[in-house]
Amino acid sequence: MEKFITHQGTAVPLMRSNVNTDDIVPARFLKSIHRTGFGRHLFANWRYLEDGCTPNPEFPLNEPRYDGAGILVAGENFGCGSSREHAPWSLREFGFRCVIAPSFADIFHNNCFNSSILPVRLEASEVEAISEALTSGAAPTLHVDLPDQSVTTADGRLFRFEVDPFKKNSMMEGLDNIGWTLSHKDQVLAYEQRRKQQTPWLFTRTA
Repeated sequence: MEKFITHQGTAVPLMRSNVNTDDIVPARFLKSIHRTGFGRHLFANWRYLEDGCTPNPEFPLNEPRYDGAGILVAGENFGCGSSREHAPWSLREFGFRCVIAPSFADIFHNNCFNSSILPVRLEASEVEAISEALTSGAAPTLHVDLPDQSVTTADGRLFRFEVDPFKKNSMMEGLDNIGWTLSHKDQVLAYEQRRKQQTPWLFTRTA
């Protein structure tokens, strides 16, 4: 998994509340057994017109101002609905490294950390201020600093966020749950050796 230390770049506001995982990646595209290939279907119902291929000029991701955005600024309860991991997969493959919102659905929030996406919770008023800065400022850019736990706008306004210390360290080290477990391989092997000595009958194979 890719490490997250800091990220600076274009940010796009999508100030809709209760954006669910089917909005993020519609169910009709969940036919692949692979983890890739979902980025092109991100927000498909909103990004395209009824023909499914013509970009909707009124959708923020299609506006030239936000081209190449790597940070998404959203409304409350982002990622609600079903628990599909495809939602953060599609966001990450599209290019997003961070999602900023007042609140997230719990499962989506946890899935983001395992997909190298930093979910940042800020007060609703702070998210609104950031959104306004992105739409009215000269440059729609943000600087996200995980070690410092801060978000800074192009005009220098700084917002602090909280993050679980374990998840923070895992993201900075580039470790998902499996990666974190494997990073303790030596301790796991040492424990197994001790258990074999202390309780050898548990490891005796019978025909």
